[in-house]
Amino acid sequence: MFRHEGGQPIPGAEPLVAAFVDATEALVCITGRDGAILYANPALQRFTGRTPDRLLGLPFWEVYVVPEHVELAQDASARAIRTGRAYPQEGDWLTGDGTRRRVAMRLTVLADDDGRPYAIACVGIDVTADREREERLHARAHTDPLTGIANRGALFDALRRHLDRTTGEGCGVLFCDLDRFKPINDEFGHAVGDQLLAEVANRIVDVVAPGDLVARFGGDEFVVLRPSCDEAALTALAQRVVAGVLAPFELPTGPQPVGISVGVALGRPGEDPDELIARADRAMYGVKSHQRRRVPRA
Repeated sequence: MFRHEGGQPIPGAEPLVAAFVDATEALVCITGRDGAILYANPALQRFTGRTPDRLLGLPFWEVYVVPEHVELAQDASARAIRTGRAYPQEGDWLTGDGTRRRVAMRLTVLADDDGRPYAIACVGIDVTADREREERLHARAHTDPLTGIANRGALFDALRRHLDRTTGEGCGVLFCDLDRFKPINDEFGHAVGDQLLAEVANRIVDVVAPGDLVARFGGDEFVVLRPSCDEAALTALAQRVVAGVLAPFELPTGPQPVGISVGVALGRPGEDPDELIARADRAMYGVKSHQRRRVPRA
C-alpha cells in the first residue's frame, strides 16, 4: 500500500509502480532465500533472452553471473539473508548470447512482518559504456598523444607506487635524451621531428621487458622505469636502449643516425621520485658530456 505523508492511500499507486517496473531499462530481479529467481522484469528478460517460465525458480547465479563470480555471488546472497543487510556491488553479467556486460547493483533485503529476511531485490544498471568511456579517458590522460606511450603524469604515478615507503619495492630508471634531435628538427621541421620521436619511442618499447614502463618525459627526453632491479640489469637495459636507437633513421635527405644518451639511477622505497629522476638526469648529462669530449675537433 502506498500512502501520502498524512497516511491516506494514494489511489492507483500500485499499478503505477508496476507500470514503472515493467517499463524501466533497469534490470529488476527478486530472489528468494535459496537464490531462486522469484521475479524478473521485462528488461531482465530481454537481457537474458529468457521468458519468465525459463527464469522463475532458477538460481540467479546460473542465469547471468559469470562463472568466476558464482561462489562470490552465492556467499553474498547467503550473507545478506543471514544478516538482513546488502551492499552495493558491481560485476560482470552474462547476456543471453554470452556477452559480458558490466552491471552496477543496488540490493535491498526484504523482510516479513517479524523482521525475518525472505528475499533480496536487485536493481541492476548496465554501466558497460560508462566504464569503457572512463577507461578511454583515463588512458588519454596518461598517454602521450604524439608517441602513444605513457606521459609524464603516468610516469610519476608509477614512481610513487614503486617508491612508496611501505608498499614499494624500489625501481630503476633510465633517463634518455636524443643526441642530435634539435638540428634535425630545425632543418626538416616539426612534422619530421614528430615522426622521429614516435619512431624512437617504438624502438625503446621494442627492447624493454613487458613489465617496464616507457614514458615521454618531454621534448626529446624519455624515461624507462624498471621495477625492482639491480644495477647490472639496469646497465644492460641501458645498453639495449642505446643499441636500439643507434640504427639510422630515414630522413628526407636519406638515412641519418641520431643517437641517444642514457643516465642510470636506482631508487629505493622512501626516496622522492623527483630526486630519483634528477639523479638519472645528472647521470645522463655526464654520459653526454663524456661523449662530446670524445668527438675529435676539426
